[in-house]
Amino acid sequence: MKKYIYIFLSYFGAQKVFADQPVDWQLGFQKAASESMRDIVAFHDNLLLPIIVAISAFVLFLMLYACIKFRASANPNPSKRTHNVAVEVLWTLIPCLILIVIAVPSFKILYKQDSIPKAELTIKAIGYQWYWGYEYPDENIIFESYMVEDKDLKANQPRLLAVDNEVVVPVNKVIKVLITANDVLHAWALPSFGVKRDAVPGRINETWFKAEKVGTYYGQCSELCGIKHAFMPITVKVVSQEDYENWLSEAKLKFAKEEINNDKLKIASK
Repeated sequence: MKKYIYIFLSYFGAQKVFADQPVDWQLGFQKAASESMRDIVAFHDNLLLPIIVAISAFVLFLMLYACIKFRASANPNPSKRTHNVAVEVLWTLIPCLILIVIAVPSFKILYKQDSIPKAELTIKAIGYQWYWGYEYPDENIIFESYMVEDKDLKANQPRLLAVDNEVVVPVNKVIKVLITANDVLHAWALPSFGVKRDAVPGRINETWFKAEKVGTYYGQCSELCGIKHAFMPITVKVVSQEDYENWLSEAKLKFAKEEINNDKLKIASK
């Protein structure tokens, strides 16, 4: 009983903590934490969903009407007509018009996402089989991010989503993400930010986000990349500018690029 009460409160927003990860019985999107995601949710809820519902209802009505109107008992001598020019023109033009109505705002959102503002912080994400590597090029920081195994999970860490080293970014700052892969195709996706870009070996894709809420956000690799595709999550922790600067000071010592490169050279020399 408690479980269903929790689901009810989570879905209808009675909890103070916003949805930064999937929850049981979730029917809609995760709550938006960026302008891009708000645009996507508005496009879906205000335009796409009503059109889909209307089309589904209309098709259902036609099917029921045809089943009742043209059933064998009511039409012992069925019509021999093979086509109707007016109907064929209508069912060609109307779907085209509907697609145009959907395409125009859709392209507007896509072009807005591809137009990257001046970045205040740049991060590079590299997909591996099966984990993510991250670099802060301007800060000389590089680290790897692995999923936390079930036996090592701490309190409040979600299964299959928590990682050992989180990406940390400041709130209300434009974050540019350079995305690539070292082996096969991957995809870097964070639903709450409305971000999803393929990670392609030998190529660097770009995306951006501006997180508007402090919190921890979870995503996953969204391109089938092998046997452990489901076990390379993405965790981004959004903090205040002060907390970010404190983390940065510690990270420069913990994840210094030069130290990691030296360690790799030592291992290679052996």
